[in-house]
Amino acid sequence: MSDDTALDKARKQKKDSAHIIVVGNEKGGSGKSTSAMHVTISLLEKGFTVVIIDLDARQKSLARYIENRKTYAEQHRLKLTIPDVHVLARSLEGTAIDMEQQDKTNFTLLLDELKGEYDYILVDCPGSDSHLSRQAHYVADTLITPINDSFVDLDMLAKVNPDTYKVEKVSLYSEMVWEARKERALKDRGTIDWIVMRNRTSALDAKNKRRVHDALKQLQTRISFRYVPGFGERVIYRELFPKGLTLIDFKNSNKDKMTMSHVAARQEIRKLMDDLKLPHWNKNSPPVPLK
Repeated sequence: MSDDTALDKARKQKKDSAHIIVVGNEKGGSGKSTSAMHVTISLLEKGFTVVIIDLDARQKSLARYIENRKTYAEQHRLKLTIPDVHVLARSLEGTAIDMEQQDKTNFTLLLDELKGEYDYILVDCPGSDSHLSRQAHYVADTLITPINDSFVDLDMLAKVNPDTYKVEKVSLYSEMVWEARKERALKDRGTIDWIVMRNRTSALDAKNKRRVHDALKQLQTRISFRYVPGFGERVIYRELFPKGLTLIDFKNSNKDKMTMSHVAARQEIRKLMDDLKLPHWNKNSPPVPLK
């Protein structure tokens, strides 16, 4: 059976069961929106239908990324793949219990509305703890947690001994994911594939880089996540946001010359998409370049 036929069959059989990707941690500046955007466009370029739920109604980093993409495409008459976007704000009325219940209701209603319309639902969480963010973690099929290549970010996952750099105990975010996994198993016997994505790594070898790597390997076996390389420290990722573009949109032509850094970055994205092991992802099909 061809990949296209298998995908069509899966869509017909499970149209109400969109695969839910949650991008989250409880620390800002880890590259969540950049990671979410590149995953989303990678999926769209393969022909999947994708919708985004942005839970950070204050900053709306991912929603603004998409707005920039629409504007740039219109101004330059480009045919860019653009996902549908919903921004869901936290409830601000009533008691704390009332607000939590309203958040749960609003999120559940929106999710139920979208499940039957898309292949993938990607939820982008704010860089802080909130009830809405927890609700997203509870329903995740794939949870992507980007962290920067530092012990500051690693502290979100675990406490590390300052002398030996050995993991001493897990931190609050790891405990929250553990609770989400238990609740998910009780609710529908589902599982959460948790992926820790190490971002902004330097090309240079250093003691800190090796120590972070060793600590993540220790923690990987302790709390059961998949540890994968993410994006290197490249200026190009930061420069793409105002235009709403991704590295997937570039092609090597007379108009858009790709540097070696661009090529290396695209390889990082392709490897990440393969490492995520998302349903029906075909790593042998190249992404569609910008027209």
